[in-house]
Amino acid sequence: MAPTSTPVTLYNDNSTSNPTIFPRSGYSILAFVMFLNAVFSIFNNTLVILVTLKYPQLRNPMNIFILNMSFSDLMMTLCGTTVVVSTNYHGYFYLGESFCTFQGFAVNYFGIVSLWSLTVLAYERYNVVCQPIGALKLSTTRCYRGLAFIWLFCLIWAIAPLFGWSSYAPEGVQTSCSIGWEVRSWNNYSYSITLFITSFIIPVGIIGMSYGSIILSLHKLNRKIEEQGGKTNREEEIRVAVMVLLMVVAFLVCWLPYTIFAMIVVINPTLYISPLLATLPTYFAKTSPIYNPIIYIFFNKEFRNCAVMFLTCGHISLSTPEEETASVEIQIISKQNQVAPAE
Repeated sequence: MAPTSTPVTLYNDNSTSNPTIFPRSGYSILAFVMFLNAVFSIFNNTLVILVTLKYPQLRNPMNIFILNMSFSDLMMTLCGTTVVVSTNYHGYFYLGESFCTFQGFAVNYFGIVSLWSLTVLAYERYNVVCQPIGALKLSTTRCYRGLAFIWLFCLIWAIAPLFGWSSYAPEGVQTSCSIGWEVRSWNNYSYSITLFITSFIIPVGIIGMSYGSIILSLHKLNRKIEEQGGKTNREEEIRVAVMVLLMVVAFLVCWLPYTIFAMIVVINPTLYISPLLATLPTYFAKTSPIYNPIIYIFFNKEFRNCAVMFLTCGHISLSTPEEETASVEIQIISKQNQVAPAE
């Protein structure tokens, strides 16, 4: 069936935006972009999951949060991005009201889970690096409790629209479904504001505080070691700073547009937002499953080596086990031990 250039709405009430006419070429471009997004997202996150499960040295409590994030990113891609490829090909959300609600719920739920996985990961890294006995705190039991908190806490905000607090509906050019942030009602405003606080302001604050403290701690420890005549690795400090910067920028690129648009609707309910412009936030959010695995693999030498070995069936190794660089948490703890006797 050839794509139609005239999308249709799923309902006849005021809970959805009006039908829009979008050029067929526009839907084709969106379908192609989302297809590339889906391919890279599925490959990257599947690779992280398989490599982590294959190599026991990667299955430490800290990396469990990375594994959890990759799983939620993969599910968000399968339930959201792949569907959008098909609906953009057809030119409208042809799968019906029930599936629209399911897609909106799934993308919202798995997206928040991924976001809070990054947040808890940042906090636990802060505990390990910056607290005196941090290395003893992140046990397997604590890790699983953290995972339980993430999934249950995020479930509360994802199921709320199913019980009447806001809703899930088609958005933008009517080829994807999400939270009905375009709907002008106090029911929707209150949900948007609450979600803005719990799933953006608080995570951004925790991530910023945690990684800022880690960089500051690493810098101070390097200075102490240098004052005692020890040898430091400034490249490691720069590497950590760049990794943190990329993680924060990727986080903001993915979620800031959604936040801005939702808050604009709350602040100025009479403002008209074109369907194409209203579509951009959800497409930015759907790119997050691409960035996270790339940042993690590129900056983690041990994981990068295991990934190369996995992809080449063990024929190529970037380094021998003796040459593998320890994670930044272990390096900093080691430096703390070096400094401690002199304090």
